[in-house]
Amino acid sequence: MIISEKRWDKLQRTAALRQQMTVVLENVHDPHNIGAVLRSCDAVGIQEVYVLYTDDHLKEARLHDLNTTSTGVKKWLHINFFRDVEKCFEQIKQKYDVVYATHMDRESQSAYDLDLTQKIAFVFGNEHVGVSQESLSYCDGNLLIPQMGMVQSLNISVACAVTIFEAMRQRIEKGMYQEDVEASGDYNRKVLDHFVKTHQASYLKDK
Repeated sequence: MIISEKRWDKLQRTAALRQQMTVVLENVHDPHNIGAVLRSCDAVGIQEVYVLYTDDHLKEARLHDLNTTSTGVKKWLHINFFRDVEKCFEQIKQKYDVVYATHMDRESQSAYDLDLTQKIAFVFGNEHVGVSQESLSYCDGNLLIPQMGMVQSLNISVACAVTIFEAMRQRIEKGMYQEDVEASGDYNRKVLDHFVKTHQASYLKDK
């Protein structure tokens, strides 16, 4: 398989820009919302997403519907599927230093006041009940998005986009987006390996 110079440059640059942060979606029902989240994650340089389904009515097969809602971005990302809250957060805690839930309580802090440049995971609940108490027990804090309207509510995909784009803004200011994959580190080189394998699989599928 031959990769064109233009394509190789894009794979390297995109891999170099990937950040060590992630999004956790708990019992998010609508595949369109998940697809929109995946597109936002790719846009800010998030490589992996966690989908946590503890609701018995939600099946892993639902993720196949993302092929029509994520505009091709799904194959480039790592989507980790879990049914067990403890096992899900056990893996997350091994990879990320801080976990924030989007949850409103007395101790919640504005996303604009928090340091979002760490190895960080953002937890978003479903469209009806938000983040579960069990998942909240694994979080290090709660963040909220300041709102000025009559109804203090945002669609899950919009809330995710606002949050992670704020994280991107902070990381840009801190100079954390590097375009040289060799200078970025082992994490980014592993991402590049994934991109190359994905490109190869797509190439063979089209043959």
